[in-house]
Amino acid sequence: MNLHPFSAHTDLRERWRALPGRERVERPGAAALSFDDGPDPAVTPALLDALDAAGARATFFVVGEQLLKAPSLGAEILRRGHEVALHGFGHPRHDELAPGASRDDLAKGHGAVEAATGRAPRFFRPPYGQGTEATQAACERLALEPVHWSAWGLDWQPIDAEEIAALVSADLSEGAIVVLHDSTRYAPREDAGPTVEAVGLVATAAADCGLSLLPVGECLTGG
Repeated sequence: MNLHPFSAHTDLRERWRALPGRERVERPGAAALSFDDGPDPAVTPALLDALDAAGARATFFVVGEQLLKAPSLGAEILRRGHEVALHGFGHPRHDELAPGASRDDLAKGHGAVEAATGRAPRFFRPPYGQGTEATQAACERLALEPVHWSAWGLDWQPIDAEEIAALVSADLSEGAIVVLHDSTRYAPREDAGPTVEAVGLVATAAADCGLSLLPVGECLTGG
């Protein structure tokens, strides 16, 4: 298996030209931790416990169709001090959608988040990091700020917690946005346990760098 840190994946920056977005945050002494693809009753509760134990907080980029199956998890994420953002209603590649389908996916997902949490999401991350001009227009219409990432653990693949943490740590620095995943639904792996286990290791690596792990919104100027 060919595993590389983010810095080797220059193709992602090419994808992001169609949907410019935030890749880093501004708060001194902090990095932003985020999770995509949930909420998942088989993963998210254990992940929330792991975050509590590690003293870390995060942004959860949720999928509307997942949230409809477990709406109480959206509220629980907020209750635990985390942030809920949008990953779309489904999990399609937007470069394979008609412009109207991109608009409808974001609008439906936005409604699902607001219904489950009572709050409109502030941020959006496109599935697979792939957005288009139509995606950008939909974000502008819904007042969503696109957010990408600058460190990742490739945890959608079947790798262990130590490998996930090592990959994150390779690009972990002040201002980094870390992306991990709290569901297996859209990935080739069958078990998200390694992601849950990696949380403590990533938090330790962050502490060794003098960094707190916080939600994206708390790491921006003006909060």
